[in-house]
Amino acid sequence: MSLDGLTFLVVTDESSSEALIRSALPASAPVRVAALHDVVGAGAQLLAETAPDMILVGCSTHPEQALRLITEMSAVHSMRPIVALYDGNPNGFMGPAFRAGADDLITLPQPANDLAFALQKVVARRHTPGGSESGRAPMITVLGPKGGTGKTVTACNLAVALADSGSKPVIVDIDLQFGDVGLALGLKPEKTIYDLVATGGSLDAEKLDSFLIRHRSCASALLAPTRPDQAAVVTTAFLRDVFEALRLSYDWVIVDTPPAFSPEVITAIDASSHLCVVGMLDALSLKDTKIGLETLEQMGYPPDDLTLVLNRADSSVGISMSDVFELLHKTPDVLVPSDRAIPRALTAGMTIYEAEPASGAGRAYAALAQKFSGLVTAGEYFGTDDPGTSAAGEGDPNQKRRRRLLRRGN
Repeated sequence: MSLDGLTFLVVTDESSSEALIRSALPASAPVRVAALHDVVGAGAQLLAETAPDMILVGCSTHPEQALRLITEMSAVHSMRPIVALYDGNPNGFMGPAFRAGADDLITLPQPANDLAFALQKVVARRHTPGGSESGRAPMITVLGPKGGTGKTVTACNLAVALADSGSKPVIVDIDLQFGDVGLALGLKPEKTIYDLVATGGSLDAEKLDSFLIRHRSCASALLAPTRPDQAAVVTTAFLRDVFEALRLSYDWVIVDTPPAFSPEVITAIDASSHLCVVGMLDALSLKDTKIGLETLEQMGYPPDDLTLVLNRADSSVGISMSDVFELLHKTPDVLVPSDRAIPRALTAGMTIYEAEPASGAGRAYAALAQKFSGLVTAGEYFGTDDPGTSAAGEGDPNQKRRRRLLRRGN
């Protein structure tokens, strides 16, 4: 969504570059600039005087003052998007900023075009919540806050299951240092995203298509670099262009991610229409899944708007579904049972959906694809040994009021 026609209030601190911020905004946009130390405690009055469409607040040198101002302004008019600008690494500040009422946190410095794009995303999320994206394929980002939970297996089985339904999916591996999509699908990394970047020049659908590897299921894959040192050449701006091009050429875009909220992962989250969080039925994984869900909620993605997949869901570890709900405040949407055939299939370069589609795990991934395709509603089928068994029931008082999966506009 364009920034044209909007008015802006920019609150700067000592680290904020007014010139950079202005260069990211339309040249004709009305911009009111105020110093942070002059307006703390007067947020309501400042909003009444300026009535901006968007507020940008520098937060680096005096974060407590900035948080106070954000809190004041969000309390006056929660529908005005507020963006926190932070110079450097915002570790430890992101959570407080979102809790104070910020809609997004953008790190500086960065090119003016990237800053403008990030601001456009904030406006789009505000003005088109749950909206459709005409002409663009759904994009599912698969997240696993803890490594080893089966995130890559989930992403690959989902891609193959969607291809089996007649769709044309593509999977993008942005675990740029240690991506395993190629291994999980039995694909040779003859071309990777590193090779695509190395060619230089502009990116178009035909060029991008030539770097995809075809899978026997008719799904396609853009594989991660083969060496960790090649990861640095893949920028977030390049990833945004890749996602946009693929969404205009394929029926589904599925993104496999590393177990971290890295800049690449946040870029994918922002570009997505759907988020799928993968956890496992053990105490350590559930703890990390809880932190991941809380982080996403602070970023503006409530748990009800996410799809939650729980692997090894039939393990006897003394944790019940009511325990899971009590910890996560969300019932898993798809339960994937343990199956020794899964590692055997991986060794053969196959997904369990291909190797043993009638198994509990194979049917669970089919159910996940059906959920995203809208062929069945959430909660009807969870891939357990009994297709009628639902994960909802134990400890979930909201099971009959499950909301539909979020479709975020971009």
